[in-house]
Amino acid sequence: MNMAAGDLIAQAVLKEFDSLPANRKPVVRGNGLREWVPLSGIVAEFEGGEYVCVALATGMKCLPTSKLALSKGVGIHDWHAEVLALRAFNRFVLQECRDVLLRGDASSYLQHRQKREALAQSRKADGLEPRDVEETQHIWHKQPFEWRPDVALHMYCSEAPCGDASMELTMAAQDDASPWTAPTATEAAATAAGSEDVPTSEPLLSGRGYFSRLGTVRRKPGRGDAPPTLSKSCSDKMALRQCTSILGGLATPFVSPDSCYLKSVVLPATQYSETGCRRCFSADVDADIGSDLGRMAPVAGRKWPGGYAYMPLNVQTTDLEFSFSKRSVRSAGASSASSNLSVAWTQNGINECLVNGVMRGRKAFDPAGASMVSRRQMWRLARQVASEVEVEGDEELKKVFNSETYARLKRSSLFAARERVKEDVKMLALRGWLANEGDEDWGLDTLCVSL
Repeated sequence: MNMAAGDLIAQAVLKEFDSLPANRKPVVRGNGLREWVPLSGIVAEFEGGEYVCVALATGMKCLPTSKLALSKGVGIHDWHAEVLALRAFNRFVLQECRDVLLRGDASSYLQHRQKREALAQSRKADGLEPRDVEETQHIWHKQPFEWRPDVALHMYCSEAPCGDASMELTMAAQDDASPWTAPTATEAAATAAGSEDVPTSEPLLSGRGYFSRLGTVRRKPGRGDAPPTLSKSCSDKMALRQCTSILGGLATPFVSPDSCYLKSVVLPATQYSETGCRRCFSADVDADIGSDLGRMAPVAGRKWPGGYAYMPLNVQTTDLEFSFSKRSVRSAGASSASSNLSVAWTQNGINECLVNGVMRGRKAFDPAGASMVSRRQMWRLARQVASEVEVEGDEELKKVFNSETYARLKRSSLFAARERVKEDVKMLALRGWLANEGDEDWGLDTLCVSL
């Protein structure tokens, strides 16, 4: 009997996780508590129906705002499984770039881009606004690689993404699901950032509160007694990636975003709310009343310079269950607790166990404990790729990736196209998004303070 696509995607991730050593997995504690943890993975689909997991991660916490300035690129800010899996995927992509450059290896995932001397003219046919067409000559279009167009990308999540896509599920799980009064914008921002005056047009709501507000940007963590952050929910980050692609900023100077959009996200059937996912990710409009059903409606059909566009993902379900999900653990009849371990794994060599955003066994913010998917190590790898690539304008690449600070690096024009997309989406569709800043003023030679 043929398996459904959702099951095949889930199976690819679950199979790779099962092959990991026992010290990467939740345990039964000495007091009898069985640990659970969310799992996410990125899957490549090849022609012919082969599904290969290229990156996966587990985890469910994030770094408090008060600790950002201490991180210096060492500590990961957000290690919820979905976000960590996307970071691992970007590590996978950068490593693929380097392998091809160093050894000339053929890649099953990347290919060299064709020369596009008349890029601006070709973009006119894509339906860009005149302002956008003029802008193409001022932004970076010289990426040497692109993701193979015949290799589709999917994501599996063992739990519904926190935030808007799971609000109906969260409400249904409460003893009292009555809506709460929403805070003012100033109150919400002050709570998260410790400031008394943070301007925003919409309140940034806590993860599990204020059920009367749907379709809005929410921050992590969901628990009200946890240290506050400005890290946005997984729902919000995944919604934004429908426009920016799943390439992170450091990978975009090397790989064109055109083919790096998720085709689908697979959730367990018990973790799927059609209403929540449609509202969170889609641009659907109710034609009868002219009202938006999906919060991405303001960017429906939108295209930007640099190969960016709103590419809505399809949400599929699976009946396969992760053996360490909250549901699986509780069905065993034992008391349960969340695991403090996180895993980051890629098909091309990363296999890490993390605690609180750094390598297990290392002190917080000790440079020796920086994960391969941390800002510091991702910049280091991207700088190596920049030093080895040979394309038109490669001297600009080398100069930018040798910037003195991470802040100066990210302000480069290399990232202008992606930043433009993010700004537009946050202004039009994901209103209330506040930047999670504080970990930018450091360089690769900066010493860190370990705690």
